[in-house]
Amino acid sequence: MTHIPTATYRIQMRDGVDFARVTQLLPYLAGLGISHLYLSPIFLAGSGSTHGYDIIDPTRVDPVLGGREGFDALARAAREQGLEIILDIVPNHTAFTLENPWLLDVLKHGPASRYARHFDIDWDAGPLVLPFLPEPFEKMLDDGAFHAADGMWHFGDVSLPLAEDSPITGDLRALHDAQHWRLVHFELERDGITHRRFFNVTSLIGMRVEDRAVFDDTHSLIFDLVRNGLVQGLRVDHIDGLADPATYLDWLHDELPGTPVWVEKILVGHETLPPEWQTVGTTGYEAARLIARLFTDPAGIEDLDRAWRQATGIETGFRDELRQAKLDVLDNELAAERRQLGDMAALAAQGSPLAEPGPESLREAVTGLLVSMPRYRSYVTDTARPDDRDLLRAVAEDAAQGLRSRTVVDLLADVMLDPQSDAARAFVRRFQQVSGALLAKAQEDTAGFRWTRYLPANEVGAEPDEPTATIEEATAFLSARRPADMTLVSTHDTKRSGDSRMRLVAISHLPQAFRTLYDAADSLPSASRVEPRWRWYVLQSALAIWDGRAGSTADRLDGHIEKAMREAKLTSFWTNPDDTAEAAAQAFARDLLDQWTRRLDPALQALLDRGTALAFAQLAFQMLMPGFPDIYRGDEAGLLALTDPDNRLAVDWDALQDQGADTDAKLHWTRQLLALRRTQGDFLRDADARVQIDGDRLRLIRSMGDRHLIAEFSGNAALPGDMFLARAFADGTSVSVTVPSSENPANI
Repeated sequence: MTHIPTATYRIQMRDGVDFARVTQLLPYLAGLGISHLYLSPIFLAGSGSTHGYDIIDPTRVDPVLGGREGFDALARAAREQGLEIILDIVPNHTAFTLENPWLLDVLKHGPASRYARHFDIDWDAGPLVLPFLPEPFEKMLDDGAFHAADGMWHFGDVSLPLAEDSPITGDLRALHDAQHWRLVHFELERDGITHRRFFNVTSLIGMRVEDRAVFDDTHSLIFDLVRNGLVQGLRVDHIDGLADPATYLDWLHDELPGTPVWVEKILVGHETLPPEWQTVGTTGYEAARLIARLFTDPAGIEDLDRAWRQATGIETGFRDELRQAKLDVLDNELAAERRQLGDMAALAAQGSPLAEPGPESLREAVTGLLVSMPRYRSYVTDTARPDDRDLLRAVAEDAAQGLRSRTVVDLLADVMLDPQSDAARAFVRRFQQVSGALLAKAQEDTAGFRWTRYLPANEVGAEPDEPTATIEEATAFLSARRPADMTLVSTHDTKRSGDSRMRLVAISHLPQAFRTLYDAADSLPSASRVEPRWRWYVLQSALAIWDGRAGSTADRLDGHIEKAMREAKLTSFWTNPDDTAEAAAQAFARDLLDQWTRRLDPALQALLDRGTALAFAQLAFQMLMPGFPDIYRGDEAGLLALTDPDNRLAVDWDALQDQGADTDAKLHWTRQLLALRRTQGDFLRDADARVQIDGDRLRLIRSMGDRHLIAEFSGNAALPGDMFLARAFADGTSVSVTVPSSENPANI
């Protein structure tokens, strides 16, 4: 029987947080009112890993965290506190490093290795390409950088296993040519790798969990933890990276019946989860998107759009920006994936009576189909579902626009709709894996940093050109929610934390206040050295995390600006930074913060106050809408953060535990709302949900018979920044619950 959480609490393991530390936090977390710990990956990861998604051995608990013994102790202690554990698992990939013991075996034995089938490697393309060299192979060979001894190939501090039958001679080139691997310059990773990677991260190699033996090997520890009662739920990382998500979830369900499984799945637009998937729901990015859209003022967006275009000179729509970003990413970050798809398409098209396509026409068709895919992927296996047929036909129609001949596009679309051969099935499988990587890299990590109008909408799972929602949309969304759907507002992957997002939603309520801040910032001498689009971006980012202290905010902004400009891929790149442009933007940010420190502009204060009210309203909606809330570590007391690494900074757990008297307003109301979830769990599980606008008031209404619960936000909220939440509820947001009937209201 699936136990639906009251609330989950997301803990990022590592960076000083191990099993012993989490065990110490259990009394605090139980007192907060959650029901489940939600842990990031605990498996053995690469040395110095800060996140745990770079797993080197999925069959071991990482000793850095306390090992299996430490985890077992944590699970027992959690049970004593009445808490269960949801574990984040990573079936899609492991680390492509020499610390990976399975990979080392493959390097030594090649396709004959027991683990060769575990990794997604194109052995038909030759030996496994290792883009590990700091310089071209020939130069390093001429410079004497290589030597072989004791069955190993050495350079610098790197040692690679030689094949057992390697010819041990003085001819290093011949020795290298006899291996199951090929060393190449790191720049060849752009288009020369022969393994499937996670997005464009070459250091993460895809795992073939569609092979049942690989599935069993990579999940043996997970099965053991669940079957021994140590783990009560699973969160599947990057479900769209798998070759066949539906079959994967079926196998997981068969092995662990009754265990709830949540999937990290980005739903685009009105997309829903495939109905055949064995999952209780998503991790909730679509819920965060709805909340931000509901609180965004449509009239304010129109004002901001005019001001942004006037200030920056940007005339494009977001869809045009996204299309260009997709083309840029395919030419660069995912060039290897497109090249591989072209080769696979050629094999799939062999013998077709429709056309005899050459490499350039295949490249053109693959590019067009990928760029036209409006969501992460389709889910074709041996056949295509009706929804996928409609989607792929629409994609082909869009991809054909402007081509001199659409024959090859139509040929490949037919192959995907009805894959008849192994080559056709291989092509459609890889196409579906690449399309998700392309959308993620092009939208979240490129166009989202270029098209900077309104950053609350430039979020994981959101659409920058769809920043608002109608009441009808919202009510339909809420009606379709299931009790086991997560509701998040902050994660380790969100571009801004929930509270920071609400700070920025405030600019749609008070666009003139934001324009006042922009004009003041524009007058700074350093502004003239910064491109206008980045001035607009920096101003929003500064507002999102401003804490009244110029120094600490500036240090965080420096790192974020560097990341944002390189992710935008306009003039600065990770591989070729524009140091001058980055330094100018960072200097502008520091001058801006100094300006705010010298004089607290009334416009800034108004935005901060509105942001506070909106953050409390968001808290109420997150806690009370259908589904259950997921709290990101530290967010219960307020979290102002930008994208990683900023949102992964250490939490002051001691300070949180010292808040016994609830002197922090958000922490107080988080506890109160979680208490409400416990006492009214049946009601919140079964009650209808709708959204209502009454004048300037936005209401979330939960109803069941004559019982009602209302969360309300006033559009006139303008709160002093030092007011506690009790005042915020009075002046800006309110929550009331009527139990058991409308004659007996109880305000909280």
